[in-house]
Amino acid sequence: MSANSEGSTKAIFYALGANGGIALAKFGAAIFTSSGAMLAEAIHSTADCINQIFLLVGIKEAKRAPDASHPMGYGRVVYFWAMMVALLLFFLGGAFSVLEGVERLKHPEPLKNPMVALVVLGISVALEAFSLYGAMVEIRKISGGKNFFHWFRETRQSELMVVAGEDIAALAGLAVAFVAVVLSVVTGNPVWDAIGSIVVGILLMAVAFFVIREVKAMITGESAAPEVNEAIRAHIENHPHVDHVINLITLQWGEQLMIAVQAKMRPQGSDQALIAAINEVEDGIQSNWPQAKWCFFEPDLDSTDD
Repeated sequence: MSANSEGSTKAIFYALGANGGIALAKFGAAIFTSSGAMLAEAIHSTADCINQIFLLVGIKEAKRAPDASHPMGYGRVVYFWAMMVALLLFFLGGAFSVLEGVERLKHPEPLKNPMVALVVLGISVALEAFSLYGAMVEIRKISGGKNFFHWFRETRQSELMVVAGEDIAALAGLAVAFVAVVLSVVTGNPVWDAIGSIVVGILLMAVAFFVIREVKAMITGESAAPEVNEAIRAHIENHPHVDHVINLITLQWGEQLMIAVQAKMRPQGSDQALIAAINEVEDGIQSNWPQAKWCFFEPDLDSTDD
């Protein structure tokens, strides 16, 4: 297991443990208090648990060996499962919360035992913060000093991105639910609880939208991160046998990387010497970037050399 995969798996287990406990506590509180916001939060946490299971399934499937029908392996299957997670977060988490809130607006019910809801929400904040902390620790290990939003836009690690997005949405939703319950208690008006459920749903759908947008880019075929592309190009052009790079294509394949290079080579003494020089360049690339499982190198001439 690679360091990146191990970090993602660790973050997923943090989240699964936290959300499992939170979901049980929220369902209990929702029954005791008749709170729509609490029920929306309970459904959200259940969806998060299912999401983490999906991500673990994706990581396991991605490790399947290449075969005749998938000669480059199954690394990109993690993107499919990440998209499933984002859709589940959007519909089961967000849309359900909005519908529940609308229903409570039509048929408001007074809260019962609101202190139970507030205690559960407080405990949930602590557990969710623990989960987010675990994800952020793993992100810092691989982010190269980038801030979180920069990393989120450029990362090719869909599992870790989804876990972090879920945790941020969950913390924001908990804060909204807490305020909604407090306002319902202080004012005696259960409409605040219904509004809280709607706001939680909108928050979840917003986070899911951004996750879906990023995962879509990975599914459709995204290059390696910009700094990786630049480093690979610089490495090739600094090689003594290479005059310059004409074209460089990288394609992220789950944790692995496919590289295609078109370059003008410096004069070699023979065909065998040219082949040896190309092999030397390829070996250097795969030595510096072990994730580059496939490297295709084409020596060529510039159009100006015709």
